[in-house]
Amino acid sequence: MNKKLLAALLMSTALLSTACGDDEEEEASVDVEGCEHLQEGPAVALTATTTGTPPAVGNDHRRYDVTLVDGTGGKTGSVSFAATEATDYVFFTQVDVPLVIRNSSGTVVDIEEHTTSSSVCTDIKGRYVVPLTVGTHTLTFGPTSTATISLVIEESSHEGHDHEE
Repeated sequence: MNKKLLAALLMSTALLSTACGDDEEEEASVDVEGCEHLQEGPAVALTATTTGTPPAVGNDHRRYDVTLVDGTGGKTGSVSFAATEATDYVFFTQVDVPLVIRNSSGTVVDIEEHTTSSSVCTDIKGRYVVPLTVGTHTLTFGPTSTATISLVIEESSHEGHDHEE
């Protein structure tokens, strides 16, 4: 009986260890993807807004070079992002900048994880993991002294894709 319990315990531990390793591999894979697009684009330039309808960005394998506008305390601005799937999204920036995300009702969405670096890419200075529901969200950057930020959005569980050039 004790041998069976020990065997079950060891198998459970092995499964948990394997699952944790998968999370690290998945995170590294997403970071590699985010880094690639931060460095190589393709790039879309747009200007954020503090009034009216913000311009749209997507998780479409593009880098968005977002020009911020003058606001209270520095440069700031908003863009919109339509999440087509309820999942965790990773927002990558080339500078660490304050980021607030609101859902379509205007409620602030909690950022699950925020880091200012990545072990796989020195170009990643802002990495924000955010669980989003389906719908349009507003991303507000700043205030910051940086006039333009580069933004790449990836699904956290992103596995393989075809690049659209």
